[in-house]
Amino acid sequence: QKKLERELESLRAKAAGSVLDDAIARAEHVGGIMVLAARVGAIDSKALRASLDQAKQRLKDCVVVLASANEGKAALVAGAGGAALARVDAGELLSHVAAQIGGRGGGRPDMAQGGGDDSPKLDEALALVAPWVRARLAG
Repeated sequence: QKKLERELESLRAKAAGSVLDDAIARAEHVGGIMVLAARVGAIDSKALRASLDQAKQRLKDCVVVLASANEGKAALVAGAGGAALARVDAGELLSHVAAQIGGRGGGRPDMAQGGGDDSPKLDEALALVAPWVRARLAG
């Protein structure tokens, strides 16, 4: 059973990697920073953090928010990398996104975690990431 669970988690991680590749291709430029906000499938928190690290590494000067939903609950991670670190606080951003789905979150300026309910509001909250970053960069 343990072997099957590891294989299943490995397959989920591979599927999440494919979804992440597609999401990275759709990241948008906001004030000289790449912004990515996406769902990456039903993966555990360790794989979600690994996906965040991978996205930050590939996008360089960036703000990234990733969500994974499973059994009605959403797990969230946010990170800032490169030049974005001086301008955007991942903990504040994640707290804002989690509040939109009835959850909580926070962390450091470079990486934060949280969670909430998986609902249609999650997609709405992810759609608000770029405008939130735009407002932070303008202010």
